[in-house]
Amino acid sequence: MKKTSIIIFVLAVFILSSCSKTGPQGDLVGVGHGADWFEPDPFGMVFIPQGSYNMGPNDQDVPFAYTAQSKTVSIDPFWMDETEITNSEYKQFVFWVRDSIARRLLVSAEIEGYKKDIDEEVYTTLYPSYDHEDNDKCFLNWEKEIEWNKAEEEYQGALREMFLEEHEMYYEMREIDTRKLIYEYKWVDLRQAAKKQNRYNYKEDFSGGEYNGTVTNSKGEIKDIEHRGDFVMHKKINVYPDTLVWMQDYTYSYNEPLAKMYFWHVAYNDYPVVGVNWVQTKAFCIWRTKIMRNYQKAIGEPIFQDYRLPTEAEWEYAARGGLPLSLYPWGGPYTRNVQGCFIANFKPLRGNYGDDGGNRTLQVMRFAPNEYGLYDMSGNVAEWTTNAFDESAYSFTHDLNPDYRYDARIDDPPALKRKVIRGGSWKDVAYYLQVGVRTFEYQDTSKCYIGFRCVRSYLGQDAIEWNSNN
Repeated sequence: MKKTSIIIFVLAVFILSSCSKTGPQGDLVGVGHGADWFEPDPFGMVFIPQGSYNMGPNDQDVPFAYTAQSKTVSIDPFWMDETEITNSEYKQFVFWVRDSIARRLLVSAEIEGYKKDIDEEVYTTLYPSYDHEDNDKCFLNWEKEIEWNKAEEEYQGALREMFLEEHEMYYEMREIDTRKLIYEYKWVDLRQAAKKQNRYNYKEDFSGGEYNGTVTNSKGEIKDIEHRGDFVMHKKINVYPDTLVWMQDYTYSYNEPLAKMYFWHVAYNDYPVVGVNWVQTKAFCIWRTKIMRNYQKAIGEPIFQDYRLPTEAEWEYAARGGLPLSLYPWGGPYTRNVQGCFIANFKPLRGNYGDDGGNRTLQVMRFAPNEYGLYDMSGNVAEWTTNAFDESAYSFTHDLNPDYRYDARIDDPPALKRKVIRGGSWKDVAYYLQVGVRTFEYQDTSKCYIGFRCVRSYLGQDAIEWNSNN
């Protein structure tokens, strides 16, 4: 009996020791493996591989502005929207803000179905300060539709403040008061957090610590850093485009039809959105990131990089399309093709606006893309970039991903509120369509000839191999 027990014990030890050989044996194996992970193509975006190019003008400086010098820079890979953000795409943002406000009002009025059903025990365990009974902070149910025309006094009473008062109505039409479309958003100011004087200082025995620096909050107030949350910035902004820019930007010009119809009418859905200032484009990028991350969290996908505006250097690199010496995104030195047709939407000849197909903006994708597959990088509408404008920026920015930013305060002088725009527009002459030409507009100003597109940084640095295999 003892012999049998000994044999069984030996066999058990042998089996366990054999199994242990398939696992770590004191070696460094890491956590997880990234070789089998890949970043899927974002919808509506194209891949821009890493590379170097000579940033700056390829031709004479016609206005003698001296705001750019030739400089060799290197750019990391990224994704870029293949077209400018259209009215249809921006309306998704506006409608989301509208619907979130409406749902919050319906919850506050205790209309059933608009507060999300959750396991409160789980949420209060994970987030002790969360109160699902707080109607201003509870989760909303986005699956239940809003019945805008529901004939019920309590229901319409909850939504009434979103609509124009009777004395403000045109043609007795019941319309949303666009002044109420306020979006509140947050972002982390990593640039302030990265300053050495703002880092967290541990005690010698690591029993705690404190912050010693100061931070400028989103209101422009300078305050001592008390905790990590001081780097989280808060801002509110009206998201509706300024539709009156079509009349404001031009005196003695009949543009009322565009002021009334351009943004909201379905006929202009695929036209680039205009009338949005730089601050609104930043809010759009944060909202777009939030929507994507909520979806990724719901399905358990890895988190990708944030959406943002391109840097000035990224924009020019993408516009060149891998053709480093070209004046225009299409590669040649001319604005006509071999058939004599204009190949961008701008102000040709002596102001014959319609010779390129349209007097003002045109639908996106009307002209051929550049070598990277990007449409309308020159013409149609100029585009906001994330960078502040400084005449000497090329002289002091780094040659690896050049980036100059300044978050202007409300009371800052106008010169500090300048942001770089690129690409030229339907109302510009050919000079401003050149990929190396830069100009600016003020961040709190909207125009009928300025739009934008988003980018997203590529995860990893194997972009050269990726590009060669696709």
